[in-house]
Amino acid sequence: MASLTELREQLDAVDDEIVKLFEKRMDLCGQVGEYKIQNGRKVFDRQRESEKLKSVESKVSTEFNRKGVHELYEQLMSMSRKLQYQQLVQAGTLGRLPFIGVSSLHAGNARIVFPGTDGAYSQAATKHYFGENCNCFYVQTFREAMEAIEEGSADFAVLPIENSTAGAVDEMYDLLVEFENYIVGETTIPIEHTLAGLPGAEISDIRRVYSKGVALMQASRFLNEHSDWQQISVANTAIAAKKILEDKDKSQAAVCSAYAASVHGLTVLQDQINDDLDNSTRFIVVTNQKIFLEDADKISICFELPHTSGSLYHLLSHFIYNDLNMTKIESRPVKGRNWEYRFFIDFEGNLADAAVKNAIRGLREESTNLRILGNY
Repeated sequence: MASLTELREQLDAVDDEIVKLFEKRMDLCGQVGEYKIQNGRKVFDRQRESEKLKSVESKVSTEFNRKGVHELYEQLMSMSRKLQYQQLVQAGTLGRLPFIGVSSLHAGNARIVFPGTDGAYSQAATKHYFGENCNCFYVQTFREAMEAIEEGSADFAVLPIENSTAGAVDEMYDLLVEFENYIVGETTIPIEHTLAGLPGAEISDIRRVYSKGVALMQASRFLNEHSDWQQISVANTAIAAKKILEDKDKSQAAVCSAYAASVHGLTVLQDQINDDLDNSTRFIVVTNQKIFLEDADKISICFELPHTSGSLYHLLSHFIYNDLNMTKIESRPVKGRNWEYRFFIDFEGNLADAAVKNAIRGLREESTNLRILGNY
């Protein structure tokens, strides 16, 4: 039997041959790519690749090797596609993405909508992004805000997309798919809950506490210290503050921001009642125009996938091969199709970048229903 050193020398010799054959294969794939460009052929041929996988599987002797050669050739063909997508970009045949770069949002005279009521965290986010004197108004729900910009009664909407403790706002992801609106900006504000009541009220007077369900959860440690208080969920923290003012009942309090308490004339009975004092919410700025700021550096997309093994893995490889940094991934069930999911991805880049165009071309060909949700 050969020694370990001799076996390793043999492996090195085989690896040298594999590398040479790999380069030869990629050179041939490049020639195939040039032919496809000249003749208007698609890069991704799913049927051809399926036939190729079956062919190479039939040429090995064991089940272990069958799975191994299947995985190996999936990778080889994936690399070949990426080379050909790169050739498309270099040949200038990728085309323009249907988004227009702008130097600014020209928001000076814009109307901005936010969900909730006066004093809502979303109003604070709106003023943080557009300035204290911006022309803003509120609607009751996220859907109404999306409808307002779709129909043109507002130019922009400011909507929560993610909280640092509660996670993603699932409804917003669904609405981004349903509406033809696009993300053009984002802002993050701290979420600092207080207990607010009527002027002259004391903590000892409180019997009922109103707030959004998530806010009650985020202040659960403080609220649990007062187990005799009834906790009642309402649509929004600012709506809770407004209710306390309207009911004029000293036994009632709201979990809301100090900003909402001030807007509605309430007194802060206890501040910093968050379980996590390092709590923040990220808000997105949405419009109905396919525009992006020229210095934008984050892109959001969504897509569906064939329900096959490895499909997500192969899609994500487009970020690796184009040196793009993926910063977030979420999944949501596809309505009406049990156990099928839509994926939402954020990654760093600008729609004018060649690497981004290259990645999106590959993602579009190999996924289902890919949408660019915005560059911001």
